[in-house]
Amino acid sequence: MGNIYCLMGKSASGKDTIYNRLLAMERLHLRRVVPYTTRPMRSGETDGQTYVFCTEQQVADFEAAGKIIELRAYHTMYGIWKYFTADDGQICLAESDYLMIGTLEAYEQIRDYFGMDKVCPVYVEVDDGLRLQRALDRERAQDQPKYAEMCRRFLADEADFSPEKLQEAGITKTFVNNDLEHTEQEIISYVKSCMTESTMR
Repeated sequence: MGNIYCLMGKSASGKDTIYNRLLAMERLHLRRVVPYTTRPMRSGETDGQTYVFCTEQQVADFEAAGKIIELRAYHTMYGIWKYFTADDGQICLAESDYLMIGTLEAYEQIRDYFGMDKVCPVYVEVDDGLRLQRALDRERAQDQPKYAEMCRRFLADEADFSPEKLQEAGITKTFVNNDLEHTEQEIISYVKSCMTESTMR
């Protein structure tokens, strides 16, 4: 049986970089799960890569079919943006291990849907000053920077990933991303130990 590794962290903590590097490691055999969103596509994004970009009608269709695994809605400076994972055939734990990026809320819903023994949390943390600089650099590179939204996201992350909420979700291990190579090796060791445990079940 496979596992789902749920990579989490505040915005600009290095999740995307770590995610892409782990997926590229053939020895881990991790498969990508692409979530859905109703937010507008950013410069450089491709539909179906980081997200499947969809309409409100498509969200309603998934909900009507009972195919929503987890869903989050954010009141942004530009309206309500939804992010969700759908039971759309991407996940088959009898065949593979999977890597996802999500929020703490998404992790809890995915864990509740598939079971605690099948969903492994990978929480990445980085210094807030470095995180803010990364977020600002990334926003500046956009065709139409949305600085107010960047600030809203930064502040929301403080509440969303508070020590109390991490504890309530059962997140006991933190991967501090001060050195990408070191952090990556720590995560690889963790993933391998989870894989070993799942083969013993």
